[in-house]
Amino acid sequence: MQLVVGRIGRAHGIRGDVFVEVRTDEPELRLGPGAVLLTDPAKVGPLTVESGKVHSGKLLIRFAGVKDRTDAEALRNTMLIAEVDPDERPEEEDEYYDHQLIGLDVVLADGTLVGELTEVVHLPYQDLLTVVRPDGTEVLIPFVEQIVPTIDLAEQRCVITPPPGLIDEAEAELDGGPEQNR
Repeated sequence: MQLVVGRIGRAHGIRGDVFVEVRTDEPELRLGPGAVLLTDPAKVGPLTVESGKVHSGKLLIRFAGVKDRTDAEALRNTMLIAEVDPDERPEEEDEYYDHQLIGLDVVLADGTLVGELTEVVHLPYQDLLTVVRPDGTEVLIPFVEQIVPTIDLAEQRCVITPPPGLIDEAEAELDGGPEQNR
């Protein structure tokens, strides 16, 4: 399985270093020295990480064979892709890789189907689950334990306990409506 783990940004210095926008929870594993990464566009890679460090709060990487600023600038906006064993699991029991969650059936505690989980949106303060309902509409579910108490990979389902109005707007109106009407 292939996962996008970063995007190459601007060059830094004259020795071929580039800043990388990290798109993985495990940069030390996926973007560490010796990692071989596929690229999009494919004509650029594969690239092997020679060294990396944090500089001014950003990841700075040097790839093998990229020897100067001109070579580094040619890589700008290239997506970095890691090959990941689909059976690989994060170390923590309650952590999941995005690919493990995408495609799960999202159901209420009573088993009522809400839809299919199609994307995990990573925001600075909280992750959201994008769920496509049977009628084709999308709903965003905060990925917090109070609302998503159960992920069952064996049964391929995600159990949610949404507050009133999160899934059904009519429930929100029954609950008193928007604050502006009060």
